[in-house]
Amino acid sequence: MIPISEIIKAKKKINGVVNKTPFAYAPLLAQRVEAEVFLKKENLQITGAYKIRGAYNKISSLSKEEKKKGVIAASAGNHAQGVAYSAKVFGVPSTIIMPEATPLLKVVGTKALGAEVILKGENYDEAYEFAMTFAKENSLTFIHPFKDDKIIAGQGTVALEMYDEIDDLDMILVPIGGGGLISGVASAIKQLDPRIKVIGVTAKGAPAMYESFKEKKVISTKDVRTIADGIAVRDANQKNLDIILECVDDIVQVDDEEIANAVLFLLEKQKIVAEGAGSVGVAALLHNKIDFDKKDKIGVIISGGNIDVGMLSVIIEKGQIKAHRKMKLFITLIDKPGALRVLTDIFEELNANIIQIDYDRTSTTLSYGDANVTIALETKGKEHQEDIRTTLKEQGYRFHEEF
Repeated sequence: MIPISEIIKAKKKINGVVNKTPFAYAPLLAQRVEAEVFLKKENLQITGAYKIRGAYNKISSLSKEEKKKGVIAASAGNHAQGVAYSAKVFGVPSTIIMPEATPLLKVVGTKALGAEVILKGENYDEAYEFAMTFAKENSLTFIHPFKDDKIIAGQGTVALEMYDEIDDLDMILVPIGGGGLISGVASAIKQLDPRIKVIGVTAKGAPAMYESFKEKKVISTKDVRTIADGIAVRDANQKNLDIILECVDDIVQVDDEEIANAVLFLLEKQKIVAEGAGSVGVAALLHNKIDFDKKDKIGVIISGGNIDVGMLSVIIEKGQIKAHRKMKLFITLIDKPGALRVLTDIFEELNANIIQIDYDRTSTTLSYGDANVTIALETKGKEHQEDIRTTLKEQGYRFHEEF
């Protein structure tokens, strides 16, 4: 593990540059899971994620010559912004290699911090391979996102802040991609209080570190696919795995559906904007992936909040449909004056709010004299939707739904 002295040094280095983010009680989540839950809100960090901690600690340790030549990193976004911000503070040129599918928000954010951005590869690992070659060709110092002692020590400062505020936690839940954050957090916690359990959470679509932990050897995967792009790492590495095997109590997995539910729960119930990677700990709690005693004190690291607006919109829309708060109906009407008004009067009587409507009388699938109406409704739950279906059937309407 990384010595606690190195993590304390890192904390002193980042002081005054990196935010000490809130570590706050989450009452609605606590009530839901029947434990005392506290959220470490790294989504409120300067760059929207914890990654700046390790990046700043690493770049601060470079020689004058290394700083002059510049630095390079490969990242899906959060490490990129951490490196770019830190490099800017020190006046160091920075180049960031990002996967081609990186959300626009993260690309724009990284460029705004003064970095040159190159999009290359389908995932982090392909971007990493290109970055390593580019670094050698241009004599740049590569800033690894997780396989580096200085990076790990910087990330470990998250745990020091948590422990400073609540030193009697029973458990800490930590997202895992490459393993830098959990390596630092677990190193710190196990030296401060070995009693505290450290549980890692991976995305089911990026299982490399989960499988490596279970088999106690490095196991890499062929590809990754998850909405949690910040932890979409294809290959496990020996350095971080060694620390994880030494310090981490267990690792669990959550799937994309569970991650999306957690993103929506945090947004709606806790008023927190968190990206998929930052929500996996909450997903693990909400979907019973963790064994704990009632009233345990659980710290959950919300590692970042840089979620793509388009992805957030999709999660909200699907979440409302699954919660029976929206429904979309395709209804066939007789195409005559007043037919649509009669239908909308039914919805008014049922207290269902129409939020979108489309009227089609020219489709080749329609019989002459018929029209298709597509209507999206705001509803008040499963029973309300069943009342709507029953009434439409009783009134003789032909319809089907989009789920």
